[in-house]
Amino acid sequence: MGQAGEAIEIEHGFPHLDTVRTAITALYKRLSYDTVHSFGLSVPPTDAAFSDDEDPYLGVQRVAGAMVRHLRLPDARMIVSFREMRHAGSVELAAGPEYFIELNSRFKTHRRDIGAALAHEVMHVYLHRLDLAFPGTRDNEILTDTAAAYLGSGWLLLDAYRESSVSTQKLGYLTPEEFGYVLAKRASAFGEDPSPWFTSPQGYEAYARGRERARRDEQRAPLAAAGRLGRHRYARDRRAAQSSPSGGYAFEGGDPPRVSFPCPTCHQRIRVPVRGRLRARCGLCRTVLDCDT
Repeated sequence: MGQAGEAIEIEHGFPHLDTVRTAITALYKRLSYDTVHSFGLSVPPTDAAFSDDEDPYLGVQRVAGAMVRHLRLPDARMIVSFREMRHAGSVELAAGPEYFIELNSRFKTHRRDIGAALAHEVMHVYLHRLDLAFPGTRDNEILTDTAAAYLGSGWLLLDAYRESSVSTQKLGYLTPEEFGYVLAKRASAFGEDPSPWFTSPQGYEAYARGRERARRDEQRAPLAAAGRLGRHRYARDRRAAQSSPSGGYAFEGGDPPRVSFPCPTCHQRIRVPVRGRLRARCGLCRTVLDCDT
C-alpha cells in the first residue's frame, strides 16, 4: 500500500477521478444509505496518536483495534508485525477471524503515520468481508483508499502526505488532491469538517484543492447552482438534444423529454423531465437537488 521514502515522485491532480466516483457509488449500493451514514464520525486523532515512550508493538495493536471498532468488525482480530518492505504495508486476506498485517519497519520509529497505514490495510479486510472489489489491482486499491476516506478513517492517509526538500512521503494510491476530493465529498454529506485535524500543511493544501474540485460537481447543469456559462451551454445542448461528455448530462426522447446526469453526492445517474425548475431526490443517497432542466 503506497510508498514511503526520500526520493519518490508524487503524482498530483485528478487522474483517477472516474474510478473514485465509481467507488463512491459502489459504497452506497453495497452498504445502503443507512449504513454509509452510520459512519458519521471519523476516527478521532487521539485514537491514532502515539506517545514518544509507547511501545510500538503494543501501540500498533491499540491503533489497529481502534480501526476495527470504527468499522464495527468485533469478531476480526488484526495481528500486526513489522518487516523490511518497499511498500507501506500489506494484509493477508483469509477467511478470518485473524488477519495478518505487515507494516514497513520504518514505522517503528516514524510512528505518527501508523494510523494511516492501518486505515488502508484494515479497510482491505472490511471490503473483503463485504465481498466488494473492483477488477484489477490498481482499481481495487483506489476503491480501498476511497472507502477509507469516505467512511471516516482515510483522512489519516492524507495527513501522512508530506513533501519537502528534505523528505517526501505519500501513502495510498490516490493522489493527495483526490484524497482531498473524497474527504470534501464526505464533509458535504456528513457535515463533518476535517480541516482542524491536519498536521501536514501539504495535506491541508491538497484537501483545499480537492474541496474546490468537489464543489464544481455541485455547480454543473442541470443543477440550479450552475454558473452562467454552464447554463448557456446546457440550453444550447438541450435545443440540439446533444449530450455533453464534459457536463455529464445526456438527453433522452419522450414527451416530455428527459435528461440524465450524475448525482453530485454519490454519482448515481438521475433522470428527470426537461421542464424547467424542479426538485429531484437521488434514490441511492437521498440527496435532494434543485434543478433547472
